[in-house]
Amino acid sequence: MSNLNALIEALPKAELHLHLEGSLEPEQLMEFAARNGVDIPFKTLEEVRAAYEFSNLQDFLDIYYQGMSVLQTEADFHDLTDAYLQRVAADNVRHVEVFFDPQGHTDRGIPFDVPIKGILRALDAAEAKYGITYRLIMCFLRHLSEEDAFETWEQAQPWLSKIHGIGLDSSENGHPPSKFTRIYEAARKAGLKLVAHAGEEGPPSYVYEALDDLKIDRIDHGNRSLEDDALVARIKEAGLTLTVCPLSNLSLCVVDDLKDHPMKRMLELGLKATINSDDPAYFGGYMNENYRQTAEAVGLTREEIITIAKNGFTGSFLSPEEQARHLAEIDRIASAH
Repeated sequence: MSNLNALIEALPKAELHLHLEGSLEPEQLMEFAARNGVDIPFKTLEEVRAAYEFSNLQDFLDIYYQGMSVLQTEADFHDLTDAYLQRVAADNVRHVEVFFDPQGHTDRGIPFDVPIKGILRALDAAEAKYGITYRLIMCFLRHLSEEDAFETWEQAQPWLSKIHGIGLDSSENGHPPSKFTRIYEAARKAGLKLVAHAGEEGPPSYVYEALDDLKIDRIDHGNRSLEDDALVARIKEAGLTLTVCPLSNLSLCVVDDLKDHPMKRMLELGLKATINSDDPAYFGGYMNENYRQTAEAVGLTREEIITIAKNGFTGSFLSPEEQARHLAEIDRIASAH
């Protein structure tokens, strides 16, 4: 694997599925709790790390929302985002399209402007500081109502020039995409890009709803699409990108063993699959770790690794000219390895 690992490290990459709140490392959780005087049920780093072990999406979400409570100030959100950017820069990530969950903050009394100001301050400095460009995607929490989503949409209006897309995350089962048809229509009319989590826990019918009712531009996860041949054919024909998160899938028992991960099959079926880290502080690895472990577990070839890296850029919301520059760099690096 050493030659493939060297290639993985050298390739420029784009990350298209990353929740900023999910990059809250145990050390940061303790640091922010201390500086903001937030009472948390952990006395040591070891206790935090132990809490970061779970067996399904809901267990994870419980600790995820608990962890969020330490994020209180613009400085917290800046420092969280900057730390993530510093880590992925070390993995040779050149472009990120990151999610944030404003309802996870406004619901506990933090004004909408606080997280977005801190996040944007870090993202706007990222190109000069780390050579990383960005797109920002505002997610709605699907366990809340569409009315709640519209309240958040109103709060976001002054910031829409800095928000590039909307997404849909949180508990999937029981909260189908069709629940959010009207808010997606509003965002589409405003010119935003549209993505949604579908087919992680939820059935293939949720992916159909995301395509037909929400009219999404990209599918987040999408693993369970493979259960429906007609759906696979449709996704392939439309050229839609899947933002797949292998170590997340393993942590949340979407797959029982990384050797069973569908990444290789997705590529063999001609789907535009990408590798991403989802909530890396909780799921055991950032971009290169996801690439390395997946490549080893499912036997990705050199060509497949290069294809995945290219899919990250062609599946991004960068302009064709910007994409072309990154693709040329991938070709240059690949020919040197």
